[in-house]
Amino acid sequence: MTVSRVSSELQVFSTCPQSKDESSDEYVRRVVDVSRWSEQFGCRGILVYTDNGLVDPWLVSQLILENTSTICPLVAIQPVYMHPYTAAKKVASLAFMHNRRVFLNMLAGGFKNDLVALNDLTPHDDRYVRTTEYTHIIKQLLTSPDPVSFEGKYYSVKNLRMTPPLEANLFPGILISGSSDAGMNAARALGATAVKYPKPPEEEVLVGESGVDAGVRVGIIAREDGGEAWRVALERFPEDRKGRVAHKLAMQVSDSQWHKQLGEMAQKPTSEENPYWLGPFQNYKTFCPYLVGSYERVAEEIARYIGIGYKTYILDIPPSRDELEHTAVVFERALEVAKIQT
Repeated sequence: MTVSRVSSELQVFSTCPQSKDESSDEYVRRVVDVSRWSEQFGCRGILVYTDNGLVDPWLVSQLILENTSTICPLVAIQPVYMHPYTAAKKVASLAFMHNRRVFLNMLAGGFKNDLVALNDLTPHDDRYVRTTEYTHIIKQLLTSPDPVSFEGKYYSVKNLRMTPPLEANLFPGILISGSSDAGMNAARALGATAVKYPKPPEEEVLVGESGVDAGVRVGIIAREDGGEAWRVALERFPEDRKGRVAHKLAMQVSDSQWHKQLGEMAQKPTSEENPYWLGPFQNYKTFCPYLVGSYERVAEEIARYIGIGYKTYILDIPPSRDELEHTAVVFERALEVAKIQT
C-alpha cells in the first residue's frame, strides 16, 4: 500500500525527527529511515524543523537528499539566521549537486526565548513584512537572468546575481503560516501556500474565499478498529503533568495566533464520533491537532478538509514505518470519499 496516487492530487509531507530527541548516531539513522519510509509511501516531501536548539536544517536536508531518490526536503527558514542571498544560494547549490527540488517553509516567528536570545524584538505583524521581503529576494534571485536589486524596509540588495543559476523546473515550492491575517497577506503577496493548524472541519470555511492555496498541519492515528486507534493514541501521548505545566507557560508568553486558537479549542470532548484531539498539544508533546479513529472515520474528516479546499497536508513525525502505512490507507480512502462527495 502506498500513497503514490495521493501525491498527484495532494501534497503530503511527513516531518523529520528532531536532533534534541536522539543521540547523534541514532539521529542520523532515524532521519534516513523516516525519509525513506516517507518516500516509499509517496510523500511529496519531509519538513525539516529549525530553531536555536536543533542542528542546521540545511545539513539535515543534504543527508535526506543523499539517501533518497525523489522526496523533497521542506526546509524551515528563519530570516534571523541568515541573509536571503545565503538561503537562495543553498537552494541553488543543492539543485546543482543533486538535480533535486526543495520546498521552503518560510517562518516569521519562532519560540519567544529564541528570538529574545537573538535580540529580535520585531512585533508579530512586522515579522511577516520582513519575511515577505526576504522571500521576494529569494524568488527573484532564483528566477531572474539579470542581476537583482531590491529596496525594502528590512532588506536591500543591489545588482546581486545567483550562481549557479537554478533550472526552472527545480524552483522551490513556498509555504508560510496562514493562521493570522498577517500570514495570509504574506501568502497572497508571495503566491505561497498558506498552512495552518486546522479547526474541526465543521468550523472551517471554504479555502476559495481566501484567494490562496492552503494546507493544514495535522497528526493522524488510525486503525481498522477505532478503539484500537485510541488505545495507540493514549499510549503514545499519555497524560503528563509536567507537559501541561510547560504548555501553560508557553501559552502565557506566546504571541502566535495558532497557539491561541488551538488553546481555545482544547476543551472540546473527543470520541469515535469526534476524532479531533488536542491531547498531545495540551501535554506539550507536539504542536498540531490529531485525528484519531478508524480508517473510515478519519478518512471522512480528511475528505471534508479536501472538500473545503486544503490540498497540502503536513503530518507529524512518524514513530514507525507502519504508522505511515496506516496514514497512507487514510489518504487513499479519503480521496475516494471526496470524489463521491463531489
